[in-house]
Amino acid sequence: MLLGEYHHNIDDKGRLVIPTKYREELGSEFVITRGIERCLYVYSKIEWEKLVAKLNTLPFTKKDARTFMRSFFSGATVGKFDNSGRINITSPLVSYADLTKECVIIGVNDRLEIWSEDAFTKFMDDNSSELEEIAEHLFEVSNETL
Repeated sequence: MLLGEYHHNIDDKGRLVIPTKYREELGSEFVITRGIERCLYVYSKIEWEKLVAKLNTLPFTKKDARTFMRSFFSGATVGKFDNSGRINITSPLVSYADLTKECVIIGVNDRLEIWSEDAFTKFMDDNSSELEEIAEHLFEVSNETL
């Protein structure tokens, strides 16, 4: 399970250090692609294969499915860590997520998300006051409490 938040700078060549605990969980190869809310998603090969299996059940006759699949898969690349624990992010993905210097890398259970620091701060600021209400709606169908 991927958890936590780390801050690192991306260099001019699109290289970003990934913390050791994340590297261990992702394995030697991973897939990086466009995420939702203009961040990047990073999946281990195993988690990527699970996700692809789910996406393959979407009907290609639906415009929303085709649009999502095009965006999601066209940006996807298989990556490996270099000797310094860095990943190389392609320029289209760097542009998509507006990664210029400071980045936030967060663990979100089955994936990492890479955000520009400004975008992540704005996301958290915009949503922090609604977290209680969001949690209430997400868990109201369950009799269990957290």
